[in-house]
Amino acid sequence: MNAHRNPAEVSPVHATIAAHCANLVGIGLARFGYTPLIPAVIAAGWFAPSAAVYLGAANLAGYLAGALGARPISARLGAAHTLRAAMLLTAASLLACAMPLGFGWFFVWRFVSGCTGGVAMALAAPSVMPFIPMARRGVAGGAIFTGVGVGIAASGTLVPLLIGWGLVEAWLGLGVLALILTGVAWGGWPGAAAAAPAAGAASGRSSPALRALYLEYALNAVGLVPHMVFLVDFVARGLGQGLHIGAVYWVVFGAGALAGPLIGGHVGDRIGFRAMLRLTFAAQIAVVALPLLSVAPLALGVSSLVAGASVPGVVAVTLGRARELAAGDAAAQAAAWRWCTIAFAIGQAIAGYAFSFIFSHVAHGYDVLFALAALALVAALAIDVAVGATRRRQAVPG
Repeated sequence: MNAHRNPAEVSPVHATIAAHCANLVGIGLARFGYTPLIPAVIAAGWFAPSAAVYLGAANLAGYLAGALGARPISARLGAAHTLRAAMLLTAASLLACAMPLGFGWFFVWRFVSGCTGGVAMALAAPSVMPFIPMARRGVAGGAIFTGVGVGIAASGTLVPLLIGWGLVEAWLGLGVLALILTGVAWGGWPGAAAAAPAAGAASGRSSPALRALYLEYALNAVGLVPHMVFLVDFVARGLGQGLHIGAVYWVVFGAGALAGPLIGGHVGDRIGFRAMLRLTFAAQIAVVALPLLSVAPLALGVSSLVAGASVPGVVAVTLGRARELAAGDAAAQAAAWRWCTIAFAIGQAIAGYAFSFIFSHVAHGYDVLFALAALALVAALAIDVAVGATRRRQAVPG
């Protein structure tokens, strides 16, 4: 029945739910579900610590490939078919990881799950946004990217429970959940009519402000990698507090991720997304650097909560900022978001492998990772302020 539905008949609510589920599966479960599993796969002897961390980086590299390939694939298959296939492949990758067949096997499937996550991030929101009333797009964007937070919270809650049954059961549980959510989203995609803006080309070259936004977003990705990849292991093994305490902080991280996109979209709609982006950068600098100053429970809790809110929150804020800078041009907005996604993917892929190398070769390297991440965020904020000042000077008659 859904196969013959007119794209215009898809309700904005159903379309938003579909995009929410795509991000939940492709990012929330496939990427962030692995973070609380890292200490478990090490403890079970599946992989050495360095290998386990490099598998996390494989997902980030796959994300870059998916972000780059999303547009040409959707131009050939249509966004709806591409997103359905991506969600199915994500579920398959999680189920495949239930079989401990060695590093090469895991690397391939972690890379595949990264690819499908990149496709979801690049296509899901642009595919449904044309069906959302203009005044509600900030809130809708927040709801869509809350899927990442739901996935983080779900993984932080489910993984410790499933680990009690076994590591194989944990992977199977995540895979089955991904299949269920794929079914929920299946009939919610608007179809070919909504895919056109995502596949179209921007009218004209990107403005200097947009190019600066791409660089800022890439640096933002660098700044978030330590929390995204290393948080649970930092608490569990680095601080010697064990997997269950590490999972508690991951649930706190996920709780922040639930609220971050909605807060970012809602406040951005009211104060403007340029101001909201700068506030987000400033908050990230503070909480990413906080573990360098204190590892007390309160400090780690605040760092986990706000960093968690920032991971999907900055996505909603950046999407809003890209729409502001490409106002009135749907093709330019879709192209800007695609380049934002690619820039973020490049930043996190580079940081993922660089930080994994540091982790493997520097004793107690967590402090180095947090320091480098904070510096990247400082650079992002400085670039945004500098570009804004330049634009104001150019606007004043000489």
